[in-house]
Amino acid sequence: MLAAMFSGRYTDCKESEKGYVFIDRDGKHFRHILNWLRDGVAPIPNLSDLERVELLREAEYYQTLGLVGIINEFLDKKDAQTDADLTRTDIIKCVQYADGGRVRLKGANLFGLDLSKLVSPITS
Repeated sequence: MLAAMFSGRYTDCKESEKGYVFIDRDGKHFRHILNWLRDGVAPIPNLSDLERVELLREAEYYQTLGLVGIINEFLDKKDAQTDADLTRTDIIKCVQYADGGRVRLKGANLFGLDLSKLVSPITS
């Protein structure tokens, strides 16, 4: 998109006297687009989920395919982590709020969690 705009094929968007170019887009994420074009770096991990989706939309608009790919990879990994196994903290919360002192974790994968020092607030 940007390459096409500055290739000389389009003259509509350029103000001839000052050389300004008007792009009718929200400028919030344009700095990330420019930084990506300059040096291939974008702060994907530092952005919120909403900002990532917004940046993805802008990257698609500007047809920065490398950036689109990186954002999609990050979002895919994040989705996979959302479906990840329970953490030690999750188990502690389950035990603390268990109704009647019984905890059922049907289908939960506890592999690799160190629960050896897990102290239940419920005493028998």
